[in-house]
Amino acid sequence: MKTMIPCKITYSDEDKCWYVEAPEFYSGILTYGNTLEEARKMAVEAVSGLLESYLEHGDSFTIPKMQKRPDWYGIELDPGLSFAIWLRSMRKSRNMTLADVADKMGVKYQVYQKLENPKMANPTLKTLKKLEQIFDTELITV
Repeated sequence: MKTMIPCKITYSDEDKCWYVEAPEFYSGILTYGNTLEEARKMAVEAVSGLLESYLEHGDSFTIPKMQKRPDWYGIELDPGLSFAIWLRSMRKSRNMTLADVADKMGVKYQVYQKLENPKMANPTLKTLKKLEQIFDTELITV
């Protein structure tokens, strides 16, 4: 499971640094780095921090679509964050509550709640298989 965030990366001769923008991402994100690698790391931190905050507070959001432009790049999110975003979107798309999914999985509400927390999620293969059944989708092939 991979989540890519579209970002525009440009070099400023005047400032001697790389700027990374995610203008289509809510109110826009802007960060920079002295090297291209540092700028990309800063972009991952900025986007991840914002998304984790949205998840923690229960705010709704959508992931912008990737741009097919020469100066646009995909910033890959941490797998734990990608999983939490995917899981929440699947649950919400089926108008299910946290308790609904927990009941279908046969676990306590708090156990399921951890799966939607990118800092705590660490699903087992059994858990992933249960989620596949609940959401009628394939996550893994073993």
